[in-house]
Amino acid sequence: MIKFLHTADLHLDAPFAALSPEQAAARRQEQRELLTELAEAANTHDCDLVLLAGDLFDSAGASDETLLALRRALASIRAPVFISPGNHDCLLPGSAYLTERWPENVHIFKTDAIEAIELPEKQLRVYGAGFTARHERPLLEGFRAKADGWTNLMVLHGDATQAASPYNPITPEQLAASGLAYLALGHIHQASGLLRCGSTCYAWPGCAMGRGFDELGEKGVYIGSVGDGACTLEFHPLHGRKYEILSVPAGEDALTSVTAALPQQTQDDIYRILLTGEAEPVPLQALYRALEERFFSLTLRDETTPKVDLWAAAGEDTLRGIFLRELRQQFDAAQTPEEKQCIADAARLGLVPVVPEGTTFDLDISGGHAR
Repeated sequence: MIKFLHTADLHLDAPFAALSPEQAAARRQEQRELLTELAEAANTHDCDLVLLAGDLFDSAGASDETLLALRRALASIRAPVFISPGNHDCLLPGSAYLTERWPENVHIFKTDAIEAIELPEKQLRVYGAGFTARHERPLLEGFRAKADGWTNLMVLHGDATQAASPYNPITPEQLAASGLAYLALGHIHQASGLLRCGSTCYAWPGCAMGRGFDELGEKGVYIGSVGDGACTLEFHPLHGRKYEILSVPAGEDALTSVTAALPQQTQDDIYRILLTGEAEPVPLQALYRALEERFFSLTLRDETTPKVDLWAAAGEDTLRGIFLRELRQQFDAAQTPEEKQCIADAARLGLVPVVPEGTTFDLDISGGHAR
């Protein structure tokens, strides 16, 4: 069996523009520290090789601190390392992949023509190619691995989710015809789990560190094994701050509602809290001051709607009054909270005014309320 570590989309030196300059600098340092954790994971699991499937850097350039940390981490890995440059760190003139001196155990695929590196002692062949521009043609089209009893792997940055993608689109037909035992992909930032087309297994591990609210939750790498017609993947979580979005009904006291909804350990993480439901306008600045020390970074959004008394017009001698009186009787007789909620929702819908076609409004949106 061949054991490997598969990761991608580290986006080293990302700007973290939504954070303060001090927080962004701290996050870039955390990215550099993550490299040591990756190397330790490869060594701890006795991996035979490491596959880095592109977008290792956030751009073609890289800081001196990052390059030093990366070279040290890669050199400490007791296995060959294979890198397939992606669309963010493509092989443009001046790329660190082309200008820097890399450790002896590192092989970078420096053209968009698929090549193979052979490891005879393991009867293993590692294929790969790299992006030479921001966009890349379908690199796997027409490819077929050599069939001689060896294990054939490939590392590649590409998009297996969209046939019309400009980022090396990969089709099920290409995968099934490839003759590969495993294709290590990058580019998609949410982990896929183990997938299969024909006899070819493939996956993308997602990004190794979240950088925004489109990259939520725990991140990590895959530790995999392949051989004897079988392939397995295990998700190995990495340490690091998480991005999380929490939706909370504001209720009568937004601070009490949010505090009750939060997990105990949030001080290392980056949260966006959405306040929902019917409520009085939420004092966001006061709420932020009361909560900010519980997080590395916090964003609050008031998405509540103005609080209204559903039954206020029930005494009217109108169709609306008759409608509300009937629903109020059903509401009072309801046996469960779910029934009451359903009837209340019906009342709210019934109170929505019918707007003549072509009518327009000018709205002043403030604190989540239309005035």
